[in-house]
Amino acid sequence: MGVAERRDQPHSGYPGHMADDVITLLHRQHAQIRSLFAQVETTTGDEREDAWHELVRLLSIHETAEEEIVHPAVKRVDGGEPVVEARVAEEHRAKELLSTMDRIGPDAEGFDTLLVQLRDDVLAHADHEEQSEFPLLREVYDQERLERMAKAVEAAEAIAPTRPHPGVESPVANLALGPVVAVVDKARDAIRKVLG
Repeated sequence: MGVAERRDQPHSGYPGHMADDVITLLHRQHAQIRSLFAQVETTTGDEREDAWHELVRLLSIHETAEEEIVHPAVKRVDGGEPVVEARVAEEHRAKELLSTMDRIGPDAEGFDTLLVQLRDDVLAHADHEEQSEFPLLREVYDQERLERMAKAVEAAEAIAPTRPHPGVESPVANLALGPVVAVVDKARDAIRKVLG
């Protein structure tokens, strides 16, 4: 199933599809991100470009939602502050690389080398979240709260930027700038779709 076909179908990891709880939702998004990296690495032409744009979109909205919902919740947990600080630093580095790659495009010279670096960084980041952040959430918050957090993540994703914006890693910055930047990003997405 191609990227364009998937976009029209509700499934885990995308706004509009309710997960059991925030941890389940984010695990599913991590799986989708892994799959999209594989597609970008193994396809060419329009299929590769479509997979790349879908990967950029998913990474951008995923990180925005984590910054607005997950990180603040983990920070409130005893011992959570250093865990979040490490994840935010990883996210910032990945956003900078993703932003550069989005500007040059998947056909540019050197893109494949950057893609390997981005993939390794993002997947290591996802593993760190799954090993250090998610257990803290599960330990401290009850199922009802985790389900409400999933709804909040999906709401945040609905207004999140669809492109990387390094330097906008705080919840306040995301809430203040996110909707404006998202409108610009979504306009660019619509133009790209029309122009092919």
